[in-house]
Amino acid sequence: MSPRRRRATVLTAATVLSAAAAPVASAAPAAPATSVAASPARATTSELPDGLYGTADPKYNGVWRQSMALLALDGAEAVPARKAVDWLTGQQCADGSFAAYRAEPGKKCDPDDTPADVNATALAVQALAAVGGRSDAVREGLEWLVSVQNKDGGWGFAPQADSDANSTSLVIGALHATGRDPAKTTAEGGGSPYDALLSFQLTCGSKGIEDAPGAQGAFTYKPDKKGRLAPNNDATAAAVLAALGEGALPEPPAENAKNTPVTPLKCASSADQESGEGVPGGRKAAAGAGAAHLAATLKKNGGHFTSVAPGSSDERPDYANTADAVVALAAGGHRDAAAASLSWLADNLDKWDKARKDPAAISSLMLASRATGGDPTQLGGTDLLSRLNHTGPKPAKMPEDEAAEQKDSGATIPIWAFVLIGLAVGAGFGILLSGRRKRQQS
Repeated sequence: MSPRRRRATVLTAATVLSAAAAPVASAAPAAPATSVAASPARATTSELPDGLYGTADPKYNGVWRQSMALLALDGAEAVPARKAVDWLTGQQCADGSFAAYRAEPGKKCDPDDTPADVNATALAVQALAAVGGRSDAVREGLEWLVSVQNKDGGWGFAPQADSDANSTSLVIGALHATGRDPAKTTAEGGGSPYDALLSFQLTCGSKGIEDAPGAQGAFTYKPDKKGRLAPNNDATAAAVLAALGEGALPEPPAENAKNTPVTPLKCASSADQESGEGVPGGRKAAAGAGAAHLAATLKKNGGHFTSVAPGSSDERPDYANTADAVVALAAGGHRDAAAASLSWLADNLDKWDKARKDPAAISSLMLASRATGGDPTQLGGTDLLSRLNHTGPKPAKMPEDEAAEQKDSGATIPIWAFVLIGLAVGAGFGILLSGRRKRQQS
């Protein structure tokens, strides 16, 4: 039984037992979660909304970082504080969409002040679907996403924006997380999200492949005005995960799972170069070709990606996209390649300033560790869950709480449950005997 299913079983059993014991005992009210937010970077704690993770200005990433935190907590088998989930749900607009951040959630969404954000909506849907209990918000968010699907089957970062690989990948993840088949979510023009996604892959005959030797299999963010494709590490990591039909929280591998070697896309003949067609074998093969490009690029750089800061020509490590690539590689079964880059992240964790107090960065590392089958609460001896908890509300339930309950139970139902059942049964017999005596006396 998976940890998530086991947790649901325990909670269900507890609910039933509490109801049975109602005549003889009453449940104590739950203690409110306390905030343990870290010292702020750009805003004071009093200025930040209650329940929000992170202390930096949330104007551009409030919903994103909150969604990442909830996904990481759920992946670590921690139960988020209710006010953290309430905050994210309260960010939703009446039409089902989410903006990057709404400073005044009580006010009606204004397209000029709080424009709808496809990426934020898609990740929020995934997060709320993961933690459970917010089915209306999940359904309305998904309905909005489907309503703004482009004719090619994809999505851009905003309604009516040209489709791009990242936004399309995020929505595919939202569809997967809610049990909806992306292949059957077709636009008015007949295109599916997978049709749009694969159009962003550099194949042997793609425009622009001649300018990027060895880039076949990579994905572009979106074509330029001339229709040419340029490889993009961020887009490739996102697209590989989506082409596998996965969201941001793929199931970790089984303990005995074997490594799947990466298989690069080869352009051996002139016919390959001129065909202009996609990768033979469909989206799973496309995911494999993309994974091969990720693995090759990571290996070339010693296990990580690099990026160039705006206004600079100096390359620097790209920790965030490296973590995303680990998740994508692990989801495809490429365990060796994923492990190598996860090891690099562990060795260089303290060099990434955002890994200290940025909830999105910390969460990305937790998700990467989980995806490879490792402990989602830590990496390289660093307690990531503790770091995340210090950026926002303390979880209502920690992983060790459930582990202790499981240890006490010795099975599925703890000993105290049998005591409550006995008391409830005893009370029932008492009521039955009392009723009989009254009937005899009458």
